[in-house]
Amino acid sequence: MHDDKKLKEMIGSIKCPKDFICYKSGFETLCKAEDVGKKSVLLCLEEKPEECKFSLPIGLKYYCQCPIRVFIRKKYNK
Repeated sequence: MHDDKKLKEMIGSIKCPKDFICYKSGFETLCKAEDVGKKSVLLCLEEKPEECKFSLPIGLKYYCQCPIRVFIRKKYNK
């Protein structure tokens, strides 16, 4: 498991409907998302992005606003 102080602080400050499976699985169970060069969002590539409380619809696309998922992608490229 990754021992990252900032990541642990973020986990302590938000509620996750998936119980932080991304972190607890050692980044093995992650939703599909692509870095599109934005600082605080990723492009969501999940089949039903509208079901996620962190998804943001813009036009015909959905963007992931989960701070944990964004951090994992930006720092660990996963």
